[in-house]
Amino acid sequence: MRHPEATHPDTPHPDTPHPDARHPDARHPETFRHDLRRAEPRWPDAREPDPLDATWQSVDQFFNDQPEPLAPVTAADPPSPAPYEPAAPTPPPFPRPAARIGAVPVLGDPYHSGPKPPLYAPEPRELPSVRDDPTAALTPDMVVDGAGYGALTVRAASVRGDSHRYQGEPRQDSLAVVRLGPAGPDGLLLLAVADGVGSAARSHIGSQEACRLAAMELDGVAAELSGILRSGDRTGFAALVDTAVGRVATLLAHRAREHGDDPAAYATTLRALLVPLDPRVRTRGFLAVGDGGTALLRAGEWNLSLTDPEHDGDGMIDTRTAALPHGHRARALLLGPALPGDVLVLCTDGLSTPLAGEAGMRDFLASGWGRGAAPAPADFLWQLQYRVKSYDDDRTAVVLWEAVP
Repeated sequence: MRHPEATHPDTPHPDTPHPDARHPDARHPETFRHDLRRAEPRWPDAREPDPLDATWQSVDQFFNDQPEPLAPVTAADPPSPAPYEPAAPTPPPFPRPAARIGAVPVLGDPYHSGPKPPLYAPEPRELPSVRDDPTAALTPDMVVDGAGYGALTVRAASVRGDSHRYQGEPRQDSLAVVRLGPAGPDGLLLLAVADGVGSAARSHIGSQEACRLAAMELDGVAAELSGILRSGDRTGFAALVDTAVGRVATLLAHRAREHGDDPAAYATTLRALLVPLDPRVRTRGFLAVGDGGTALLRAGEWNLSLTDPEHDGDGMIDTRTAALPHGHRARALLLGPALPGDVLVLCTDGLSTPLAGEAGMRDFLASGWGRGAAPAPADFLWQLQYRVKSYDDDRTAVVLWEAVP
């Protein structure tokens, strides 16, 4: 910063003008009063023209030159508005669906056996309360799933039974459709269903956990399972599966105790298929703890005793069954060889029991599932809900289609 220069107090600032410099009003007062005394007033000469005369003449001329006012004009009546006509609708860029296919197709209520349907409405009703049991309240009324790998197509669905809908209880069945192992031909499909025991208070959790734990444990030995299915080693398969199911039982009991529950409250069955993704391997692995069903639809004919030859297929309901976590020994079988066009059904007893006892249901599902191609997921869900009186349990099925070349 530059400092201002110092000046003497009597020295005027260089920016301040001198009193006498080009400022007449700044002259000495006596001189200014003397000039005023000498000034005499000068009155205008009457003989000189007044400069305002020209201005007033211009104003007078303006007013004198105004045009005559026009005669009043009567306005014509306004024309009547045209009648309202709505504009033609702009056509949509594409034809409307109804114009292409008519009315939208509706599947409607599921079909039923006999002349009259069951008394329960074929739709979701009462719901569990979040305050009573959040896990029950958050269990969906129904689920649908699926997968496709080359010649393999899977459809899966689980539906809450009529009695559980009426009583506001959760669906106790669960399912799983998952891929195990690495991507490629060494991988496996795990198809599983689990049926929570009706009298067990937390069996809806037990069935969900059984499917989850089975997927985790079997994935850990997926490479060994893939090799066993390639070789057809029945003994090795049984031993490996039995060990995995034992761990599932132990972990399920541990989960119950962690939450302060009795492990018996988580009681559930478990039934699963292991399907190689390599199309050259035609062997399928089966394991089960407790009841349920495994059926084969081949060339339009049902085999309901594929994995349960001791069952006579009379459709009788039997509530006695082994269940996880107390039941921890698995039945294990190798099935095959699978043929093109085969339809393999894995299900809980909500389907296996009426399927065994009702010929109309077998004919209906054979017509829907035995045509060579898998139905669309929504169609599969609708077909699975074929209704038979006195069978109001949850119903779950995972179905595998082997494509025809």
